[in-house]
Amino acid sequence: MDLLSGTYIFAVLLACVVFQSGAQEKNYTVREEMPENVLIGDLLKDLNLSLIPDKSLTSPMQFKLVYKTGDVPLIRIEEGTGEIFTTGARIDREKLCAGIMLDARCFYEVEVAVLPDEIFRLVKIRFLIEDINDNAPLFPATVINISIPENSAINSRYALPAAVDPDIGINGVQNYQLIKGQNIFGLDVIETPEGDKMPQLIVQKELDREEKDTYVMKVKVEDGGFPQRSSTAILQVSVADTNDNRPVFKENEIEVSIPENAPVGTSVTQLHATDADIGENAKIHFYFSNLVSNIAKRLFHLNTTTGLITVKEPLDREEAPSHKLLVLATDGGSMPARAMVLVNVTDINDNVPSIDIRYIINPTNGTVVLSENAPLNTKVALITVTDKDADHNGRVTCFTDHEVPFRLRPVFSNQFLLETAAYLDYESTREYAIKLLAADAGKPPLNQSSMLLIKVKDENDNAPVFTQPFISISVPENNSPGTQLTKISATDADSGQNAEISYLLGIDAPSEFNLDHRTGILTAVKKLDREKQEKYYFTVLAKDNGIPSLITNATVLVTVLDQNDNSPIFTHNEYNFYVPENLPRHGTVGLITVTDPDYGENSAVTLSIVEVNDEFTIDPQTGVIRPNISFDREKQESYTFYVKAEDGGRVSRSSTAKVTINVVDVNDNKPVFVVPPSNYSYELVLPSTSPGTVVFQVVAIDNDTGMNAEIRYSIVGGNANGLFMIEQISGNITLKEKCIVADLGLHRLVVKAKDLGQPDSLFNVVIVNLFVNESVTNATLINELVHKSIETPVTQNVETTDASSPTSDYVKIMVAIVAGTITVVLVIFITAVVRCRQSPHLKAAQKNKQNSEWVTPNPENRQMIMMKKKKKKKKKNAPKNLLLNFVTIEEAKADDADNDGNSVTLDLPIELEEQTMGKYNWGTTPTTFKPDSPDLARHYKSASPQPAFQIQPETPLNSKHHIIQELPLDNTFVACDSISKCSSSSSDPYSVSECSYPVTTFKAPVSVHVRPTDSRTSAIEICSEI
Repeated sequence: MDLLSGTYIFAVLLACVVFQSGAQEKNYTVREEMPENVLIGDLLKDLNLSLIPDKSLTSPMQFKLVYKTGDVPLIRIEEGTGEIFTTGARIDREKLCAGIMLDARCFYEVEVAVLPDEIFRLVKIRFLIEDINDNAPLFPATVINISIPENSAINSRYALPAAVDPDIGINGVQNYQLIKGQNIFGLDVIETPEGDKMPQLIVQKELDREEKDTYVMKVKVEDGGFPQRSSTAILQVSVADTNDNRPVFKENEIEVSIPENAPVGTSVTQLHATDADIGENAKIHFYFSNLVSNIAKRLFHLNTTTGLITVKEPLDREEAPSHKLLVLATDGGSMPARAMVLVNVTDINDNVPSIDIRYIINPTNGTVVLSENAPLNTKVALITVTDKDADHNGRVTCFTDHEVPFRLRPVFSNQFLLETAAYLDYESTREYAIKLLAADAGKPPLNQSSMLLIKVKDENDNAPVFTQPFISISVPENNSPGTQLTKISATDADSGQNAEISYLLGIDAPSEFNLDHRTGILTAVKKLDREKQEKYYFTVLAKDNGIPSLITNATVLVTVLDQNDNSPIFTHNEYNFYVPENLPRHGTVGLITVTDPDYGENSAVTLSIVEVNDEFTIDPQTGVIRPNISFDREKQESYTFYVKAEDGGRVSRSSTAKVTINVVDVNDNKPVFVVPPSNYSYELVLPSTSPGTVVFQVVAIDNDTGMNAEIRYSIVGGNANGLFMIEQISGNITLKEKCIVADLGLHRLVVKAKDLGQPDSLFNVVIVNLFVNESVTNATLINELVHKSIETPVTQNVETTDASSPTSDYVKIMVAIVAGTITVVLVIFITAVVRCRQSPHLKAAQKNKQNSEWVTPNPENRQMIMMKKKKKKKKKNAPKNLLLNFVTIEEAKADDADNDGNSVTLDLPIELEEQTMGKYNWGTTPTTFKPDSPDLARHYKSASPQPAFQIQPETPLNSKHHIIQELPLDNTFVACDSISKCSSSSSDPYSVSECSYPVTTFKAPVSVHVRPTDSRTSAIEICSEI
């Protein structure tokens, strides 16, 4: 069961593969001798083609019988229905399969093509020809003579010639009968190993030649067909003398091979037989059995005496590949010896292949006409190649002798479909003479050729071709409408109506152009402007008049050439530039951008400044404006001039634009105090003033603008007890706490005014003297206290002081005096008391003498040099020591790790005579005020020809961002309470309380560090020496 299932599955798969390849096989069975128009089968149903809807096909389904020209087909097929019928030709199985073994099946094969190409199939139909009983069995002769020895024993058997029936199977020989056997003879039928039925005559009674030497009977042979057929022959038995030994073959079966090109007379084989008898009974006679075919008897010769079989006629394997020779050897006795000789004729490559062309597309006068629009794989013909030779000699290949757009596709063994392999082109090749070659695999190979003619039918398959697929045209702008630009031309490989060409503009063509449909002349119908559009890309079409028509397009590029018809255009009618006032000379102010819609030299613009202008220059090509001057916003805030742009056309065009340069402020002016007008002024504050009351307002101005002029106020010294506070924006100084007795006296506040400039702000300081008392009873005393401390020259502090400097020695002496002896303290105290009681004129003389002993501070060495007296007056009431008081304001960046303690130090001299302030030439000091501002120079006088403050900035001194306003030398203060007693516990390092007037001063250096303001630290140091 498993074997049958496997076989079934394999058959189904094989059928699927065959179906996919477009080739199928179908088997039918038909009996021979059928009459005409008998229905054999229906291909439409048998191939399941009825499932294919007709509406999906380009043409109706068609069944076409493919057969060789000149052959008379035994069947016919209805092209529309696929029904198969018999024809009037006789179907004779014995004639069709004459060379086939009697027991082999007989087939008749034809091919049918199923059209159209969408469902193309090539079906091989095999008709199994069924045998009918149309032939009667016949004996070799109508009279059969047989000799039987008289001494034959009862039941002896003697072979009779067998009858031959061309029919097969049950229709062949089935039975023999002996008629009128006279009870002396009987008949028996035996079956040979080959399946043949052989009649044998049986002796039933003893014979006596002398009594009767001849017996005449009839032998009847019957087949098994319906109706049954039979024939008879006369059997004449002669009783012969006794010969009791029959011949014996040395080999009963012999198989030999001989090539088909063996010449006549070639020995095939030598038979050997012996007989135990002697004399005439031992003479052996060889002969072929009557069962040997007539073809074999014609081709081979048997020597009756020697038993040598030779070639009698030329052999042809293709006619009969093998021969069975049944050889009998008799000595005249009743039972001849039998030997079977099987002769195999080996193949020789002696047959050339044959080519059979069966047309699927009907030829006209032997030529196939095929449209050049025929699709790929269009079937033209079925090519069958055959070779009668065997094995390699019969293996045939088929091919064409040169490259053609056709191919041979195998469908069955030695069968090929000729179909199109590429698209045909009538214009390139109009006719094909295809030479088909068939060659076998023999050595040497044999080949055959055949010609097949195909003509290509012309179709309108060529579109017009432009002589230039890309057309480039140049035309000057401002052209006249109707100007002819060019002539466009195209050609068509077709002829007649198919080659007539019309020219059209594509849908993308602008309205500025027109194309003559007949001549192909392209014109500009409008005035062109290059500045609006420089290039025009569009397509033109060439259309033939074929059906359907074919269209080709080409690209046209129209380039509009420039003319100088446009003036240069500034991006703005007026340019406003903003530059910082610290912009260096020849720096970049701005860029003027000019465009010109024209092209080339017509658009090459040169820039220049109208009229003579030495203050600014402009680059003629780039338009970069640079200054030839240094800006100062405080002197001039803006500059205005005109710039001219001129193109390079043959007739040049130009235009102008206004340029305004606005100078942007830079923080190069520090705040200047207006109130108080001097470090010597003071303000009375009543002890009863309530906390929060504004006791004084500080006013400073800044010549800069914007944030650079925004000022913030702060108290940076002299407010140790925190009695006062200042409002940052308004500068109002208010009383923070209620005044007590200890607060009475002169308070000197160091007020800092700082602007908000970027990146570095500038500041200035002033001393505000606030006198806390019920009233001003002695104005002269207060003025004396205020002026008293402004007597010390100013010097800059340095981080490290030279050990050999006078300051260093002075400090050591002071440390030694303070820590030394009580005597020194007592002397200092007595000296202070004496000084307070000196007369005013002596004090003035002393001050003048002191001033003459000081020199101007040296800013380079950053140290103060003290000049000693050349002579000392030994007066009893005159002071013998030098009074040295100074205030140092130090500002350093607290967060700068690289600062290394470097600081900006402002040293304020304390004891300076007010009379000496007129010695400095204030006219040489540049003012930072506007022309309409009040003159504040009268509030700032100095006896030193050098500026009162020496500044070491963190960045180069020439940077405007680091200029600090120079404070007057009188910005110092001394706090003194003439009413209360001296208070040594006061924490204010800027104030000195005295018991009474005159006052005794103490030498005490004090350092004060206030809270950092604006990322800087301030320190005020006071030192007094008496």
